[in-house]
Amino acid sequence: MPNQSTVTEFVLLGLSGSRELQMFHFAVFLGIYLVAVVGNFLIIVVIAVSNHLHTPMYFFLVNLSISDLSIISAILPKAIANFLLNTTVISYSGCAAQVFFFHGFDAADLALLTVMACDRYIAICKPLHYTAIMKGTTCICMAATAWLSCIPYSALHTWSVFHLSFCKSNSIHQFFCELPQLLKLSCSDSYCSEVGVLTFSFLVAIICFTLVTVFYIQIFTVVFRIPVKASQSKAFSTCIRHLIMVSLFIITGSFAYLKSVSDSPSALDLTASLLYSLLPPVINPVIYAMRNSDIKAAMRKLTDCRPLCRNQ
Repeated sequence: MPNQSTVTEFVLLGLSGSRELQMFHFAVFLGIYLVAVVGNFLIIVVIAVSNHLHTPMYFFLVNLSISDLSIISAILPKAIANFLLNTTVISYSGCAAQVFFFHGFDAADLALLTVMACDRYIAICKPLHYTAIMKGTTCICMAATAWLSCIPYSALHTWSVFHLSFCKSNSIHQFFCELPQLLKLSCSDSYCSEVGVLTFSFLVAIICFTLVTVFYIQIFTVVFRIPVKASQSKAFSTCIRHLIMVSLFIITGSFAYLKSVSDSPSALDLTASLLYSLLPPVINPVIYAMRNSDIKAAMRKLTDCRPLCRNQ
């Protein structure tokens, strides 16, 4: 069906306001973006240059960091530029690109979190077979599957919105092109699209969450049997961090998409969007790296200048 849309651009009104308020938003969003970029890039570099971290768990963590960088880079640079340049406009094609890349990398993030849960399940529940199962080729195939699975997911979401006609309005009450907001602007019958998008997204989230839950039930069953308290504590620490991240990711995303879209967005609407779109890329480095003794030791070794000073 050809797109009969009369809209050539959209107006992002989510965080618009006075010039002073826009500059405040610019500073806050720039700070968030820099924290996410530096944190995730540091994880990638540290793992890449540390041979002892070349294991399946850290291989998947590198993939997760790449996905997090991509998620936040899909939406935040445009918002930062709008705040700085005192504009709220995004082109039709730019909005479509945001929807495609944001949902694609979002799906990849969820798939990678599920793969990481599977890796922890094999490492803790089947330790004697871990090396044989999690070979290099297996890890690459698992990561590739997670990345490739996001393409049809993202394409379906993008098509379900942009094959519709937009003639009611072009004002989006968010700081990026959010799917529920776009569906609300359509003058076509968007009921089937809304139901299709929500059903498919819900099924993907439920499948991933169910798999993660099953893996962690098995993991905790084994962990409770570990006689050594130190080993038990380390296993719990790794698993709880991962479980918190998965739960936060799914709960905030579900809330943002299942809530009704109001004509005048509330602070709760904006908060939910901020949580599911910006929080995971910022908090992942803290959860997975800054509280990980192996990565912290590798960072200290990487930044330690004393051997260099002695050589000089």
